[in-house]
Amino acid sequence: MKKLTISAFVALLSISGMSVPTASYAQEITLQEAMDQLSSAKDKGWVGEQPNGYLGVVKSNAQAKQIAEQINEARRQEYARIAEENDIAVADVELLAGKRAIERTQSGHFVKVDGQWKKKP
Repeated sequence: MKKLTISAFVALLSISGMSVPTASYAQEITLQEAMDQLSSAKDKGWVGEQPNGYLGVVKSNAQAKQIAEQINEARRQEYARIAEENDIAVADVELLAGKRAIERTQSGHFVKVDGQWKKKP
């Protein structure tokens, strides 16, 4: 089993965002739009990091669901690529990414701990 390279692991965590527009979300958003909205969605408590390496919806609304879906699909693809490249199981990459994402989550944002959403102190 190969070890996950530092550059590959850093690539896992490159998904971040900046702002959330107030527009209606009747249409699907793109991955870039989801990335641009992620930081604000976390600030608002809509989405949070989970130990499985994926975003979870904390406060359910159409916008939060679309952000999580788009980013989770991109993460799923990236985890599969990293697993293949490093000859390790996708589940191992997911768990490493989840641990790292929770560690990097800023204070006041939500993380899932023991199946419960909690604000990180």
